[in-house]
Order: sequence, then C-alpha cells, then structure tokens
Amino acid sequence: CVLGSTPEDEAPEGTAGSTFMVPKKEISMVPDMGKWKRSQAYADYMGFILTLNEGVKGKKLTCEYKVSETVEKLLDLLGTLDRWINETPPADQPSRFGNKAYRTWYSKLDQEAEALVLAVLPADKCAAAPEIAVYLKESVGNSTRIDYGTGHEAAFAVFLCCLCKVGALRVDDQLAIVFKVFNRYLSVMRKLQRTYRMEPAGSQGVWGLDDFQFLPFIWGSSQFVDHPTLEPRHFIDERVVNEHHQDYMFLDCIKFINEMKTGPFAEHSNQLWNISAVPSWSKVNQGLIRMYKAECLEKFPVIQHFKFGSLLSIQPIKP
Repeated sequence: CVLGSTPEDEAPEGTAGSTFMVPKKEISMVPDMGKWKRSQAYADYMGFILTLNEGVKGKKLTCEYKVSETVEKLLDLLGTLDRWINETPPADQPSRFGNKAYRTWYSKLDQEAEALVLAVLPADKCAAAPEIAVYLKESVGNSTRIDYGTGHEAAFAVFLCCLCKVGALRVDDQLAIVFKVFNRYLSVMRKLQRTYRMEPAGSQGVWGLDDFQFLPFIWGSSQFVDHPTLEPRHFIDERVVNEHHQDYMFLDCIKFINEMKTGPFAEHSNQLWNISAVPSWSKVNQGLIRMYKAECLEKFPVIQHFKFGSLLSIQPIKP
C-alpha cells in the first residue's frame, strides 16, 4: 500500500477507490440511542465481541494458536506506540493528573495513524485506511481531556472488527486477536495511563467495574469457564493472582488494579468484590456481558462519541 496513490485533491468526493468513508458521529441526542441499538453497527460490534468470547472459552493466554502476518504487523504497530511513549517523557507540571506530554504523544499518532494502518492492510484494501485509521486514533484516549475509558477501548475493538471486515484478519485469527493483539494493546494503554496519569473517562468511581477497561473482564471470565479449580472467589486472593496472571487476562487486570490502588479491595473495587461472590465463571461471564450492554453500550455519554462509516454502519439492521 502506498500513501498518496490517489491524492485526495484529485479524486472527487466519495469516489476514492471504493465506498469507504471517513466515519462521523451520528448519535447527537438521547433519542438517537434507538437508532444505534437498531443499527448494523451495534449488531456487528456485539457479534464480534461475542464471537471472540466463545473463541477464548476455557483457553489460557499461553496456549498454542496461529499467529498470522497481519497479527505480527499489528504487534509492530502497537510496539511503535509503545516506543513513542518512551520517547515522550512526562512533562514537569504542577497538577498530578493529565500530563500534557500525552498531547505530544497523541499528535504523533494523529499524524501517522493512516500510514500505520496502511502497513497492516493488504494492498487491495488500502482505500480503507482513512476509515479504519479513525478508530485507531479514537482508541487511545482523548487528547483534550487527557482521559481514557471504555469508549476508547470499544474503538480499538471496532478497529479490529473493521480489519476482519476487510479480510485483513480472519476467523482463524480469533485467539491471536484477543491473546496477542488485544493483550498488547492493554499493556500499552496501561503504560499510557501510568505515564501520563490519565483520568478515567466518565468513571463511576467505586461503582464502575474498573476505571479504564471492560472487555478483558468479559473475555477473561470466559477463559475461566469450566476451570477445574479456580473459582470467582479466588481472584481476590493476591497469591492466586500472582501465580496465574500470565495465563488469565482477568487476573492480569486485577493485578494492575492492586498495583494502582491502595486500601481494601472491597472498598476501591466494590463491583469486582461483588462479582467474586458469584458461584460460577459462566454466570460471571453472562452477567458481565449484560452489564457491558447496560453500562457502556446503552449509555449516551459513551455512544455520543462513537463514529460510523461504511464498515460500521448506522443503517438499521436488515430484517
């Protein structure tokens, strides 16, 4: 894929290569939420999340799976974002939160996103780069507010979903998508959150599941389904967490919380504490999917920022 093979200024609006389009916001008022819930985008997004949820069921992060060339390229892309953090140390500033150096880091991504996406796409799909790059830029936090939340995480899932839709990622990439790509994304986001002291976006404080993430708890609970010994009550035991976090995404999330928060777990992470009392992992998994829909996907403050294009369409689902 070569950037600038069809200069924008020459191609008339909407004819550049294909029917790809730069995604835009469509949900501007609370009553628009019905349009979102009935959209092709909602069905495709939930379908993607649930397909991956099934794919990782009962599997460890360390299990054997195929790693395709596209997956390797995505890991390179995330490695680049990681390297830019190292090259952009936090600025000296009076306020503890929201370090302004994040904006410098973000502006690099803003400039390079399309080129980064082009490097991942197959040559015949390079026309999709401007559309898909939008979701990559949306997936790392907000550069005005220097915050990060589940809406940004969702944008990364959309980014991966779009790569599936254009055929860059395939059905047999499922395990690598979650265990390699999403897991690497998580580690880069944690580094961003730590380095630039990012604020949680739209956080519900102790009443939310987690300040920053949600999907790894869904997929991570699925990994535990039918586990012979580890039950939900075990994840609040720090010994269990330290012993098994390399194998289980859920425990890796708990480990990060334990590193970032002080005080009793029941106080700083009340929702997770409650979840530890649920008898089975499949119940936890089903409950988290319901909670994700209710607390993230059906909340206007999250969805108003969502962007829709040709790959993730606001059009109503075909009956």
